[in-house]
Amino acid sequence: MSHRLINLNPDLRRLRDEGYEVRIASNHLLVENVPYVTADRVISKGTLISELTLRGDSTVRPSTHVVSFTGTIPCRQDGSQISAMLHTTNSQSLGGGLIANCSFSNKPSGGYSDYHHKMSRYVEMISAPAKSLNQHVSAQTFKVREIPEEESVFVYPDTNSSRANIGVVAERVAGLKIGIVGLGGTGSYLLDFIAKTPVADIHIFDGDFMHTHNAFRAPGAPSLDELNQEQAKVAYLKNIYSKMHRGIHAHPIFLDEQNVTDLEGLDFVFLCMDKGGTKRNILDFLEDRGIPFIDVGIGVEFVNDRLLGTVRTTLSKKGARNHVSKYNSFADEDVEDLYSSNIQIAELNALNATMAVMFWKKYYGFYHDSKNELNSLYTIGFNTLCSE
Repeated sequence: MSHRLINLNPDLRRLRDEGYEVRIASNHLLVENVPYVTADRVISKGTLISELTLRGDSTVRPSTHVVSFTGTIPCRQDGSQISAMLHTTNSQSLGGGLIANCSFSNKPSGGYSDYHHKMSRYVEMISAPAKSLNQHVSAQTFKVREIPEEESVFVYPDTNSSRANIGVVAERVAGLKIGIVGLGGTGSYLLDFIAKTPVADIHIFDGDFMHTHNAFRAPGAPSLDELNQEQAKVAYLKNIYSKMHRGIHAHPIFLDEQNVTDLEGLDFVFLCMDKGGTKRNILDFLEDRGIPFIDVGIGVEFVNDRLLGTVRTTLSKKGARNHVSKYNSFADEDVEDLYSSNIQIAELNALNATMAVMFWKKYYGFYHDSKNELNSLYTIGFNTLCSE
């Protein structure tokens, strides 16, 4: 992806053609081996790091004039810091092993027009003292080397994480193999959210077809032609989200006691299904294999011309399993209970998926979790969220 983006964009290509050691890593733009003077008046080298703002494959005007640097604080010829452009001196992990030791802020009138303007200007300011001590040092090395392409689960770079400098947090779910069982409503929103994370694989299970009512429960807007194609629900959703994430695997089946072993080897599973007997078999399998999971449920009733009900999110993990049965009747569909109405509303599905993803991200340390909660229940009528 690094070579391709550089070749496609004139500003990045110009940096490379002018001899700078430029590459893209962890969704940041890097210029490596930039000479500078240390406090000891020794010439050293560091890496200049910038956010990279893209519109598809094309760079746009830099979103910020600030850059980061992996070396120590650059100094003048006499060893005094170039304090005028110094922004921060705190170390910050940017993800992918990139650690910035300081950052600089120097904004020209009108800002930077492109990334060549931005990076070459900072190189000039940082390297000028080093050049005065040794005229032969330069960041323009014209060094030819093989730079291995960074493998990514994304079709295009996650510049959202790099823009906000949260790449190191986003990486906490990188490489995971995720399962989503049931894509009727909440499951489809879960796919929408999880496809935006660097998990390695997302296995989606649902044996149903994409029908008109599903369009009003799920994210996006299928066309009439798409609905008339009688597509498997998982195939339809894979086609959409594979435009962003490479690791989506569609399984057009209903899971039961005969094929539940298809969940073998997954790191985490989301259960978005109501069939009690079948769910019991899946829960037993996941618990036996030690696989953590989240079980979700929406219970809505039509009472006095209004809807009332609850949205539930339950986490099951090692050492905390027994509570799951308390929130599931494991009754079959024909049993008369709150969930048998099967009223699905898009915003409730989205809320359920949002709560589930936040539980999941807390479990892996993305979000802070001071309560270590295992279950939450949102009540529509009272607008309350209770957790335990």
